[in-house]
Parts: sequence; C-alpha cells; structure tokens
Amino acid sequence: MRWGTMIPFLLAAALAPAPTTIAAMRWERRVLLLAAARDDDPGLAAQRKALAGWDKSARERDLAVVTVVGDQVSGADDTAAALRKRYRLPAGRFVAILIGKDGGEKLRSAKPIAPGVLAETIDAMPMRRAGGR
Repeated sequence: MRWGTMIPFLLAAALAPAPTTIAAMRWERRVLLLAAARDDDPGLAAQRKALAGWDKSARERDLAVVTVVGDQVSGADDTAAALRKRYRLPAGRFVAILIGKDGGEKLRSAKPIAPGVLAETIDAMPMRRAGGR
C-alpha cells in the first residue's frame, strides 16, 4: 500500500473512539448497564424510549450507556459473558443497573428507570455533589 492511499485509513483510525471496557471507565464515567435476552424485550424498549432526548443530561452527568442483548454488547468492549457474570445479569429478563464512577452498583431495577430517578440518584452521589462531576 502506498503512503497516499494509507492517509485516509490512518485518519479514520486516529479519529475512531478508543475501545474501552466498563472497568476502564472507572473514575471517568458512570454507566447505565442495560441487559435483555432479545432486542425486542419490552423493558429494553421502554428504557430506550425513556432515555430518548436525555443525551444532554446524560453528558452533564458523565453517563455512558452499555447494552447487553443476548451475546452482543454495545457501548463497551466487554464480552456479554463477562458482564453477565460480573453484574449477575439474569438470563432472559430485563435489568437496568446504574454503576457509579467508583465502579460500585448504585441502583438495580427489573423495570426501566425513569430519567428523573437516574438524575436524582446521580446528583446525590458524593462525587457529583463535590463537583467531581
């Protein structure tokens, strides 16, 4: 491959977001972990709908959303099996888990979590109150 043909490839690689895991997000991001057996799970659909339009609030709270559907993970480079084991994700049922910047589980629900509840929970966290975002 000639240098001239490599430039677009190199630019694309440099601009691509760095792969990351939930563990690598520790102290940088809070994580909303959503898990379901299928993409058409009613709980997952309701949670996605509830979060629609909440992007700015999520960014202000350093919140990343990681989804595990079957064996597929989006939002992180962890494997589904590793996340299922680490966070005791139930097989065949929806679950939403809020993980704090310290890596600890702050909220777990078998039902979608309303954005207001997420905001209140995050805003009450010590790092958020102390200005550590």
